[in-house]
This record gives sequence, structure tokens and C-alpha cells, in this order.
Amino acid sequence: MAEDETNESVTATHTVIAINRDKNSQSAVKWAVEHLFNRKNSGDCILIHVRSQSLHPQDADTVPKEYRPPTDAELHQFFLPYRGFCARKGIVAKEIVIHDIDVPSALIHYINKHSISNIVVGASSRNAFTRTFKHPDVSTCLLKSTPESCSVYVIARGKVHTKRLRKRYKSLTDGKEKPSGTLHTDKSLSKIQNTKDKSRHRYSNSVDSLSSVSDFSGPLSFRSTGTSSSESLDFSSTSSESNSKSFVTSNTAASIESEMRKLRFELKGKMEMYESACKEALVARQKANELAQLKIKEAKKFERGKSAEEVLTALSELEKQKNKAGTEAALMAQRLEELEIQKKRNIAENKARIEAEEKQKTINLFERTNICFKRYRIDEIEAATDHFNESNKIGEGGYGPVYHAFLDHTSVAIKMLSPERSHGQRQFQQEIEVLSRMRHPHMVLLMGACPEYGCLVYEYMENGSLEDRLFRKDDTPPIPWKTRFRIAADIATALLFLHQMKPEPVVHRDLKPANILLDQNYVSKIGDVGLARLVPPSVADSVTQYHMTAAAGTFCYIDPEYQQTGMLGVKSDIYSFGVLLLQLITARSPMGLSYQVEEAIEHGTFPQILDPTITDWPIQDTLGLAQLALKCCELRKRDRPDLGTVLLPELIRLKKLGLSGIPPKRKLTAFGRAHGQRTSNSAPHFKGSENEVGMRNNPNLPMEIQRRSM
Repeated sequence: MAEDETNESVTATHTVIAINRDKNSQSAVKWAVEHLFNRKNSGDCILIHVRSQSLHPQDADTVPKEYRPPTDAELHQFFLPYRGFCARKGIVAKEIVIHDIDVPSALIHYINKHSISNIVVGASSRNAFTRTFKHPDVSTCLLKSTPESCSVYVIARGKVHTKRLRKRYKSLTDGKEKPSGTLHTDKSLSKIQNTKDKSRHRYSNSVDSLSSVSDFSGPLSFRSTGTSSSESLDFSSTSSESNSKSFVTSNTAASIESEMRKLRFELKGKMEMYESACKEALVARQKANELAQLKIKEAKKFERGKSAEEVLTALSELEKQKNKAGTEAALMAQRLEELEIQKKRNIAENKARIEAEEKQKTINLFERTNICFKRYRIDEIEAATDHFNESNKIGEGGYGPVYHAFLDHTSVAIKMLSPERSHGQRQFQQEIEVLSRMRHPHMVLLMGACPEYGCLVYEYMENGSLEDRLFRKDDTPPIPWKTRFRIAADIATALLFLHQMKPEPVVHRDLKPANILLDQNYVSKIGDVGLARLVPPSVADSVTQYHMTAAAGTFCYIDPEYQQTGMLGVKSDIYSFGVLLLQLITARSPMGLSYQVEEAIEHGTFPQILDPTITDWPIQDTLGLAQLALKCCELRKRDRPDLGTVLLPELIRLKKLGLSGIPPKRKLTAFGRAHGQRTSNSAPHFKGSENEVGMRNNPNLPMEIQRRSM
């Protein structure tokens, strides 16, 4: 047996603390430091650990970490916590590692060799392995086999579990007690040494014989941290000659021999048990591996089955959700269809109700108004238009189609309300209400109406609209400048009449060449008052405005301030009138016309912008008219001139200027009549495209061309 230790002479009390992986080792160290080293000169503190023989490499993985000896790397860190604890208490601890199979025998050998006074050991925690073989633990062996000169303390949970105090003997070397013979003669030492060698040889042979039976691959090896490895057991047996000289030495040799036999027997038994345990562990490991493989296979089977079941469950759930979603979608579609049908039904009912109400309002208005025109039946209208034959159709406007017919032997123009026109009924009522209250030579005469079917009967105007004649539709001759000046004055007179209506002024809101009709003598009349608005009298003032929620009129003629703010006033018509005057002298499109005329005046090219079909323009008077028209086209209402005090006097002057000559005659009118063939019952021509003029259908225009309201 070999050991790692420091070879020092023992001059004071030695206390050994046996430590291992058990938690009670910590309690043993703590108890020993607090109870055995709390006085001065309390001796040395030795921390000792017995390292068992290393396991076979194949068995290293099967034995748990807490039941196998520490490795070399773990052994280095094994003493650190205990050494640190002792250092904090001011105690310098020595570290001893003994390599042996039998832990109790190794500890007892160390105690005998170094005359240890105290040994402290933690109480063993019996595990399954120790219970199986009923092997006595370390503390029990120490209590039984430790020399009586050494105190044994067994610590459990920080308290003394079992203790056995040492017995003190008087020294055999005391002066009065010396035996007759001495053990320290050279001859005795030689014999004792021989006995020790023989004992060592017998012990070695026994171990070798046991090792050959076991699976150990090498001999028991021991390392020493401080003493020579050649040092052997310090026990000896005496020969028969020394028995008579030393009773103590003889007893010691016999005790050693008995202990050796005991050790050999125990070692053999332990080796057999260990071999059996290794075989059983190997078999158990193989069975464990087989069980693990079987478990893995079963787990995989279970997982596959579980996955398949989960997939089926998920598919079933998805199918249920799909069916539920399909059912809900079908119900939702059915509900939406029902709502759509109900919505269409409500819209149709509301539309029918509104049309009925509007028609009733028209009838009531027609009945309660002191009208001066005739009420026609629908059969009379159908007979006059040959059941609305397309050959009698002379135009199509925003209100509806316009037909030429004869009623009461008089040529008339009949406007029909189209059912699809959303605001047609309102315009119908508005036109009746406005025209029924006024009579003016330059306003189109309303001769009758059929309120049940929305028909308006006007006097027929042979020369159509001013727009058609300015742009020479059907290759008609140009209008002379004198006639143009007279038309401007006549329109201004009629417009002033509307603005001075009592009790409420009327704003036309859609004044343009398409709504100015000409009879066979080029007498102009304002028509299409469907968008006219009756406003409070205060609006006649140039300052007070009337707010409209939606602007109405035709693009390029509508007042910009009214279009932007919704503020309606009589000067809103002044802007439209200014654009109309510029078209009278230029015969050009209203798009950007005011800018073109202004540029021509500034650059001195005004004559070039006038209508080239007229060669005898009075340049200065025409220039004055153009400048007056540009003032009417100012963006702000307050910057536009007043119709009665500024515009009309100047236009009357220009009209008188043109009356000095006779207007040129035309051979044929647009409707096949020669000039001078007008009868007293002649009716006006009403051009159907009157509300579609401008740039309404131009796709390049960024804003809405025409918006209508009441």
C-alpha cells in the first residue's frame, strides 16, 4: 500500500479530517474547526482523502458521478472549499491523498503510522450499493479498529453522531517504568526490519494473487505527496527472542498479523464482489441500452401515430371551418342580395314618390298661378309632334329633346322632360314659376305647358341660337357688327329686367350664346331659365350675397367666385355676360378668351382677334366694348361694373350707332323661311344643344364642366 503525504515529525497533536463527496464531510470539517481548533497549540489539521482504484474505462459511463472516485482534474479542485474554510478560521490545513481500495484500512494505517490523536469523519449515507452487500461503513470500521490512543468523532448534520474518546497511557520510556530490555538496540532493530520485510512480501503476494483473479489491468499504485515511496508499513513482528524482552512489541506483531489476515480476507471478498458487480453492471448496461433503443422505437412509433392523428384532426377541423365559412358566405351573399333588392326597391319607391310629389307640386303650381298661357293635354302634344317623331326633332338639350310642332295653327317649340333627367322636374317647375311671372320683349315667351308629362310650349325662334349663328352652323351668313351691338344691348336689357324683378330678383346662372335665341329678324331673347334662382331682394345689392350649397351653370361661363365659394349674386350673371360679349366680337371659343383679348390689346393686335368674317368693324367702339367686357370678367364680383349704371348706357350707345344702317337680309333662314315672312303667330326656334355648349365634352378639362341645382 502506498500513500501521498508529507513526511514530517509529529511534535504536537494531530487531527485528521476524512473527506469525500458526502455532504457530511462539510459538516465534519466545520465541526472540527469550531471544536478542536479553537485553542492555541491545538495541533495540526490534516485533510485526508482516500482515492479508490480507478474504474475500468468501459464502466466509467455506467457508474454515477457521486459513486465513482474523482478524476485527476476533479481531485485538484476537491480540497479548495475545505482549505478556504480553514484559512478563513486562521488554520493552515495539510492535504493528504491516499490511493487504496479499502478506505477504513488506509485511514487506520495512517493513524497508526503518524500517531494521530483525533480523527473526524462524516457519517456515511448508505446508498443502494452498500445496502445490497451489507458492507459496514467507514465510520463503523473506524470506531471498531482505530487504536485506543486516537479519538474518533462521527459527525452528522453538524452534530456529533457518535464518538469514541482515546485512552491516555503513561509512556513506557518513563524513568521509573522502563523495562529491563530496550527496543532500540541495533540487533532488535535488525530483526524487526526483517520481520517487516517478510510481512510486506506476504501481503504483496496476496494482493497479486487476488489481482490475477479480478479484471484489474494493473497493480495497485500509490502516490505520495511528501514521503519516500520506499517507506513500507511501519509495523513489525518480533522474533521469539524479543518476546522475552518486550511484551508490547510482541503484541503489536500479533495484532498486525491478525490485521493482515483480516485485510486479505476482506480484500478477496471485495474483489469478488466488485467483479460480480462489474459483470452485473455490464449486463444491466446492455439491458438498459436495449430498453433505450426499444423506447426510442416506441417513441418514434408513438410520435408518428400522434402526428398522423394530429394531421387528421387538423384536416377535419379545417374542413369544418371551410364548411362553416361556406355556409356563412352563402348566408352573407343571400343577405346582401336581399339588401340590394330592398335598396333598389326603396330607391325606386323613393324616386316614384318624389316624381309624384314633384308632379303634384307642378300641377298645384300650375293651378294656383295666375298664368297667361294655355294648359295642353298629352294627346294634343302627341298629335302635334306626330307622336314625337324623330323627323320633328330639332335639338337635344340638358332638359330633354326639343320638337318643332304646330299647335293652334301656330309654329311652336316643345321641350319634353326626359324621365332619366334627375333634375328635370325641378327645372320644369322653376321654368314655369319664373316665366309665369314675367313678360318682356327679350324673354322667350312661354305659350303653354302639359304639367302631367313635363312638356313646355314656347314660341318658335326661326334663326335658332346665337351660338349657331356666330359659328355659322349650316354655312349661314355672318351676323353684321351693327346687329351684334343691338343683340348685346337687348340681352343687357332683359338681364337687367331679371335682376330687378319684384319681390325677388332672379339670377339666370346659365347665360351663354346657346341660351340666346334669335327670331327671323335677329331679335334676341333669353331662354332656358331652368337654372334661374329666385334670391332674396338683398342679393340685388352688389355687396350682399346668397350662399348656394352647389354651383350651377356651364363651364367657362360660370362665375369663378360663385363656383369657389357658393356665394350667388346678380353680378354672377355679369361674368357670364362679359364672356358672351367677347364671343360676339371674336366668334371664338370661350376657353381662355378673356386672356387672349387682353393680350391682343396689350400687344396692339386687337384687330386681328376680331371676327374675320366682318371687315368693317368700328375699331375704336369695338375696342371700348372689349374693354368693358374684360371688366365684366374680373375674378372678384366687387371689381365688375354695374349693369344698370355702367354697362347698359354704353351698350345702348353702341346700339344707336348701329341703327344708322339697315341690317343685311338673308335669303333663307336656318329653317327654310325667307326674311320678311314672319306672321303674328310665328313661334321661336329652340335649339336643343343649348346646355351642352362650351367645352363640356373636352377630356382635357380638369374640372367638371357643368353642375346643376335648383
